[in-house]
Amino acid sequence: MLTASLADDLKHQLRYGNIVMKLIVLNAAVFLAYSLFFLFDFFSQNNHTVSFIAQWFYAPSSWTQSLYKPWTLFTHQFFHLGIFHLLFNMLWLYWFGEVFVLYLNEKRVVPLYLLGGVGGWLVYALAYHLVPVLQPAAEGSLLAGASASIMAIAFAAAALHPQHKFNLLLFGEVPILYVALAGLLIDLLNIPRGGAGTYFAHLGGALVGYGYILLLRAGADIFAPIDFLEQMYTRLFQRRKLHVTHSAAARTSPQQKKAADDQQRVDDILDKISRSGYDSLTKDEKDFLFHFSKK
Repeated sequence: MLTASLADDLKHQLRYGNIVMKLIVLNAAVFLAYSLFFLFDFFSQNNHTVSFIAQWFYAPSSWTQSLYKPWTLFTHQFFHLGIFHLLFNMLWLYWFGEVFVLYLNEKRVVPLYLLGGVGGWLVYALAYHLVPVLQPAAEGSLLAGASASIMAIAFAAAALHPQHKFNLLLFGEVPILYVALAGLLIDLLNIPRGGAGTYFAHLGGALVGYGYILLLRAGADIFAPIDFLEQMYTRLFQRRKLHVTHSAAARTSPQQKKAADDQQRVDDILDKISRSGYDSLTKDEKDFLFHFSKK
């Protein structure tokens, strides 16, 4: 019963939760699947599957390899190498992502997440080609993890409202900007202790997030084309829906009326989710959405 309830809740979050929760669920699902491949390789006494995934989904520092595997600039952002790597990243994504949505909107979360990951990879690759101590590994290093993506969201949230406070254990209320800067400082101080390229990627993500908000305040929203495409799609869809409804109005059956009423209720609930998030729904609304999705 508990398992079924958990599965139902995950389905709700993935289908109707806000975009921050969807990203968390997606990252967790990829980690679970990847862990199963590790388990398979362990018992089969080889690492062929894991090596294949790393070669084709992690982002290489090599410019030439990146040219023929460009998708890795995005796929590497969803792979984590351990449970604590995943856990800390998802906690940061939840904390800072919710603040970002609160002061801006959730439509910008995924584009910034992806752009932050690409910006992190760029600084990572530059470090391996320009920093002498890293150059010997420039052709064989691979990047995985959402840290740069989350740093972008964290620094964007901090730039949006630097005095927003987190209530931290042992420290009390701390402004979000100090939390973000402390996280980045810890990363930079860890560069000599191994994984230097990864920490350079974190810096790249932070620069992307902070730079995005600076541009936004200057009147330049680099993600504005997304709104335009969404508006075009919505207008086309609404016109088609209105046309069909008008032509069929004269011969609507009771079953069709019930279906139309159900669809209208779904639309109202989805509007409520877009305004206030999935958690604002009542239990009845959540149950209705879940049963409607099963039809």
